[in-house]
Amino acid sequence: MSRSTSTRGRLTLLGRSKARIPASPAEAQLETFANLTRRKFWIHFETGDFTSLCPITGQADFAKIEIDYVPGKLCVESKSLKFYLASFRNERAFNEAITNRILDDFVRACAPRKAIVTAAFSARGGIALTVRATFPNGAKSGQNGR
Repeated sequence: MSRSTSTRGRLTLLGRSKARIPASPAEAQLETFANLTRRKFWIHFETGDFTSLCPITGQADFAKIEIDYVPGKLCVESKSLKFYLASFRNERAFNEAITNRILDDFVRACAPRKAIVTAAFSARGGIALTVRATFPNGAKSGQNGR
């Protein structure tokens, strides 16, 4: 995952219909723009369209991904996040590793004050799995530590 700090005029995906989804998260780029306020506020991203692959069987894993963060000097541009998350569609990895990678890449891209990534994976064999990763490490992430 490469990092791109952009001003409004240098965003490469927004408003470009010919942009292509990267083949892998390593090729994806989370673009950012300046946070123009000093107020601490939360930003919430949510998608139910996340897909990755089981590293053992190669079967698709489906998840609802939520990202909540308090921006520092930078905010993440939503179309670049959409393309970044879509780049996992052919990625073979365990759900826990994927959730933590998303958080690590997100923190690397925008250096938020706080961030929480929640990945609610669909049931397999009757068991659903939700993974929650927080930044800074060990930060409480809501009611009852959730």
